[in-house]
Amino acid sequence: MAEIIQERIEDRLPELEQLERIGLFSHAEIKAIIKKASDLEYKIQRRTLFKEDFINYVQYEINLLELIQRRRTRIGYSFKKDEIENSIVHRVQGVFQRASAKWKDDVQLWLSYVAFCKKWATKTRLSKVFSAMLAIHSNKPALWIMAAKWEMEDRLSSESARQLFLRALRFHPECPKLYKEYFRMELMHAEKLRKEKEEFEKASMDVENPDYSEEILKGELAWIIYKNSVSIIKGAEFHVSLLSIAQLFDFAKDLQKEIYDDLQALHTDDPLTWDYVARRELEIESQTEEQPTTKQAKAVEVGRKEERCCAVYEEAVKTLPTEAMWKCYITFCLERFTKKSNSGFLRGKRLERTMTVFRKAHELKLLSECQYKQLVCLPLWISWAEWSEGAKSQEDTEAVFKKALLAVIGADSVTLKNKYLDWAYRSGGYKKARAVFKSLQESRPFSVDFFRKMIQFEKEQESCNMANIREYYERALREFGSADSDLWMDYMKEELNHPLGRPENCGQIYWRAMKMLQGESAEAFVAKHAMHQTGHL
Repeated sequence: MAEIIQERIEDRLPELEQLERIGLFSHAEIKAIIKKASDLEYKIQRRTLFKEDFINYVQYEINLLELIQRRRTRIGYSFKKDEIENSIVHRVQGVFQRASAKWKDDVQLWLSYVAFCKKWATKTRLSKVFSAMLAIHSNKPALWIMAAKWEMEDRLSSESARQLFLRALRFHPECPKLYKEYFRMELMHAEKLRKEKEEFEKASMDVENPDYSEEILKGELAWIIYKNSVSIIKGAEFHVSLLSIAQLFDFAKDLQKEIYDDLQALHTDDPLTWDYVARRELEIESQTEEQPTTKQAKAVEVGRKEERCCAVYEEAVKTLPTEAMWKCYITFCLERFTKKSNSGFLRGKRLERTMTVFRKAHELKLLSECQYKQLVCLPLWISWAEWSEGAKSQEDTEAVFKKALLAVIGADSVTLKNKYLDWAYRSGGYKKARAVFKSLQESRPFSVDFFRKMIQFEKEQESCNMANIREYYERALREFGSADSDLWMDYMKEELNHPLGRPENCGQIYWRAMKMLQGESAEAFVAKHAMHQTGHL
């Protein structure tokens, strides 16, 4: 084993000599690198192998690459990259290959390999990594989607992306997510071709390209995917998701209309259809030529749109008088009621509408006990607290919040906690807000915003306490660390950018994130980290 380690260290010498010769590193630093590299090599060459040793090896090399990059920028030297960076990249790829071969089932390890290649390696290498990963993890649609998106967006190869989606659908013929992303990709491809054709026409260039046929430019391939997918995957939810994607593309008006008409024809008995049709009224602009300009006129226009939504809901609960349909109607009313508005007229209409819809559903006995509690408590408590803030003392308002939190339980209490925290900061400053936070910090459930508010409040203080910020992040990650990649990224940025932060903590935070995050959240984190990574040797 000693001979292997010695040989690998000797393989490093040319790059290390170059680093010293061109003045990027001192002789003492080169000696320190050799010593550290020897330790790392020993751990990945011994008989009993541990994944953490490979991870540490890779992280060290990435930190070294980042440091070399920064020092090159500082002295303005850009030569000898083949002898230095490329040599390190090649070595890291070899370590990743060994690790992924030994721990084939570790998706997070594969994703780290992908992230490294995206930043440092060639596109050809990354294609091979994706192929190797998919050969082992063909049962994971999210990985197929990741590879196809890369082919489409980074390699600009719509044909390669298309082939990956087709292969993925052979493994997962009933996967809604695959169909949705394939559908989106073909629409993006058509949009790209339309822009290309437009540019050629502006330049008066006549280009013969079979892809510029009218059918392809109108989104014919996306239409085929739509037709095939809805014949396999039933239900309004999937149908609505395709319509939502199609609406992102202005050129696809005909396709949007066909999907919308099919939705109404095929899924009249599904509450989601009615819910979608009703909410669509919010997006339809007024037919009058003059758009409202004053705040009052805008509030009146919003009120009209909401009335149109409710007219659809009223028809829906007559056509489909079920608990699920009433739930959609009530949910819409509650959403509008809790939406902030400076218009007293609009707030009053929303409150009246919410209570009227609640009463009708209650009379028809189409509310579960849970819904009854939700609808009786939450809006009324919020209204009471808001009224109390303007008309009563601070003690009275806090008493309202405390009573409300005893009455409103479960997911509905999340909104109250956020409002309680906001009120505390408005009325009593940071000290009051922290006292409220402390009193609620074990009263689950929470929202991410509950913790983010405290982080922001802390940062607004003249003597911002980094220990408190860490406490808030740690508590937030305890609740949401398995799903919220942004929390992990922001925590790392805080350590890097805060005057009292500890950049050396970032490596540990990164690997904690990789262990906790699941599925698409982990993929999102790796992608974001690759873009913002700031390593330290």
